[in-house]
Amino acid sequence: MVNVGIDSLAVYTSRYALDLATLAGARNIDVDKFYVGLGQHAMSVPPPGEDIVTMGANAALQALAGVDLDAIDMLLFATESSFDQSKASGLYVHELLGLPPRCRTIELKQACYSGTAAIQLALPYLRENPARKVLVIASDIARYGLGSTGESSQGCGAVAMVLCANPRIAVLEKQSGYVSESVMDFWRPNYLDAALVEGKYSSKLYLQMLEKTWHDYTALSGRAFQDHDYYCYHAAVPRLVEKAHQSLMRWNEQSIAEDVWKRDINYSLTYGRMIGNSYTASLYVGLASLLDTVGEDLSQRRIGFYSYGSGCVAEFFSAIIQPGYRKHLNTDYHQQLLSSRAPLSYEEYEAFYLYEYPEDGSLVEMPVYDTGSFRLTKMESHKRIYEKVAIPQWRVIEGGEALTEQAQVS
Repeated sequence: MVNVGIDSLAVYTSRYALDLATLAGARNIDVDKFYVGLGQHAMSVPPPGEDIVTMGANAALQALAGVDLDAIDMLLFATESSFDQSKASGLYVHELLGLPPRCRTIELKQACYSGTAAIQLALPYLRENPARKVLVIASDIARYGLGSTGESSQGCGAVAMVLCANPRIAVLEKQSGYVSESVMDFWRPNYLDAALVEGKYSSKLYLQMLEKTWHDYTALSGRAFQDHDYYCYHAAVPRLVEKAHQSLMRWNEQSIAEDVWKRDINYSLTYGRMIGNSYTASLYVGLASLLDTVGEDLSQRRIGFYSYGSGCVAEFFSAIIQPGYRKHLNTDYHQQLLSSRAPLSYEEYEAFYLYEYPEDGSLVEMPVYDTGSFRLTKMESHKRIYEKVAIPQWRVIEGGEALTEQAQVS
C-alpha cells in the first residue's frame, strides 16, 4: 500500500490582531473571562481587502515553496466563509498562484469539518496516482457580532497543505471514525453576515460526537488511548479542547497528572490562542502549532485528530509523523508572522468590522492595508478583482532562505 499524507504545511493569518484585554476593557469585562475562561488571548482581525482568497493564497504560496506546480492535479478549497454561491474561491487562488490548467478546483462546505473532508477525498486519488500532488486549502473568517457572546472567539486564518505519496511530514492512516447528524447548533443563512450559535448545545454536541467517532475509530483500528502520543482537536475555543481531552481520558480510564496533559495539549493550542477561531483551518493550525513548538522529536509518533463541523459532521483519525519532518516545517515563517502583527485599538477593530463591501455592483477601490502577497484591490460590477503585491520583508521560509523562483510573485 502506498503511504500518502502531508508533504508541506503552512499557516497564514491577518497582519492585524486585537488583544482580548483591549476587548475586555471596551466591554467592561474582567479580562480573565477571556484569558482564563476561554483560554483565548488574542484574535486576528482581517482588514478591508483581506478575505478567504488572499489568506488562502498567502498560505499556499508558502506551502508551495520548492514544489513542482505541474505535479498538482487538484486544488480543494474548504471554507464556510464563501462569498459566491457558484464560483469556487479556489479558482481565484488557482490564477494568483499560476497553477497548471489541468487541475480540478473545487470548493467544499460543511462548517469546520470541510478541511478534513478535503483531505479524506484527496487520499484515495493519491493512492491511485502516486506521482501526483493535491493542494488543500482551508480558509475562514469567524465573525459573530459586536457585543455578542461569541465576539471574543472570532478570528481568521488559512492553512495550505500539499498532499502526496511518501510525504515528508505525516502519513495519514486509513482507519477513521465518522458520524453525521442533522442538528442546529451553529448556522449562517445566506442573508446573514454573522453566524448564529447555540453555544452550550454546540459544546455538548462537540463532546458527544467525539465519543461516537472515538469508539468507531478504535473499533476499526484496534488502537487504544495510549497508542497515540499527542492529540489535535478542532479548537473553537481552547477551553473546549481541554474539556474534550479530559473527557477522552475519562472514557479510557486514563489517570494523567493535570500539568502533564495540559502541557501536551498546549503545544497544539499555542497558535490558536493568538489567532482565534479559524473554522476549517483550526484543526490544522493546531497541527502546525504542535509540530513547531513541541520540544521533542516526534518522528514515528502517532497523532490523534478530532475534526468537528457544526450542523454536524465529525471524524476521528490519525497520522504518523515522518523522520526528518522538522527540515520541512515553516516554523520561522509562522513565528515571525504571529509576532509581527500590528496591534489594533478597539476603534480600529470596530472600523475593520463595520467596513461594508458593496452589494449593488458599484465600483469600490479597497483601502490599502498589509495583506501579505495578495490583496482584494476592488469590486466592480459584482466582480472581485485581486492582485499580487510585493513580497513583504517578514515573509521568510525556514532558515531565512529565499523563495524558489517558481513560487515567487512577480
